[in-house]
Amino acid sequence: MGSKTVITCALTGVLTNPAVHHVPVTPEEMAEQTQQAYNAGASTVHVHFRNQRPGLGHLPTWDLETVGNILAAIKARVPKIIICLSTGVVGPDISAPAACLEKFKPELAACNAGSLNYLKLKSDGTWAWPPTLFDNPVDKVERFLTVMRANAVVPEFECFDSGIVRSVGLYQRNRMFAGPAHVSLVMGVASGMPAKPEWLPLLIEELPSGSHWQVIAIGRQEVWPLHRRCVELGGNVRTGLEDTFYLPNGEKAPHNGALIEALAAVVREAGREIAGPGEAREILGLPVR
Repeated sequence: MGSKTVITCALTGVLTNPAVHHVPVTPEEMAEQTQQAYNAGASTVHVHFRNQRPGLGHLPTWDLETVGNILAAIKARVPKIIICLSTGVVGPDISAPAACLEKFKPELAACNAGSLNYLKLKSDGTWAWPPTLFDNPVDKVERFLTVMRANAVVPEFECFDSGIVRSVGLYQRNRMFAGPAHVSLVMGVASGMPAKPEWLPLLIEELPSGSHWQVIAIGRQEVWPLHRRCVELGGNVRTGLEDTFYLPNGEKAPHNGALIEALAAVVREAGREIAGPGEAREILGLPVR
């Protein structure tokens, strides 16, 4: 398995307006694009959930019926796919994502491992959105980990900055979680780690021993050299309409399947093979369900 790379598709994201960027929102759309991604090489799908009422598909939801309908549609279409549930919320109340973890018990779930001032500027220097603190203090992280441990969900630590990467090792030493760390290096957010391939060797040095790791590359053309370097260094990779709208040639991707097809080509060009779902479960050490 040492020569195989796990590819994850991030289908939708949290706030992208489907009227502008055509991200999948309905259960049918999510299932269809999951199948396209699976056929192109993805073994894992990272899922956010959207409001299903007309005209409100740009808003997130934790409604259990909606979440259940989306997950059921994905599993009916692609029963072998690994599902990684999003859990990110602003503020101390984690009851809604926790309820989803308890009811649906996904194999993987995101665990945002530290706080970040989430910032972006327009070309004229004004804020693209009001400056937002994505708050993930240690007590909040620990509460998520408690719920995940009780429901046999493996945490995937999303790290937006180098200090957050190092914090995962501290969590491990503090016994906040057991087993190897699963770390996502989120690179390309304007106020976080840049999408620069030369950063990767230094970040890898800061990972806890035995970690599984992947790159989540946010941006346009700059993400593709980063993906390639990640694969060359033995990491796993993620793309999808949550992370980028653009193919390596600069054209806008029509759907998630096109992005995964392009990423699979990068993996092969780097000399590695693509892991299927069963192989991905073995590589990541996911518990047998």
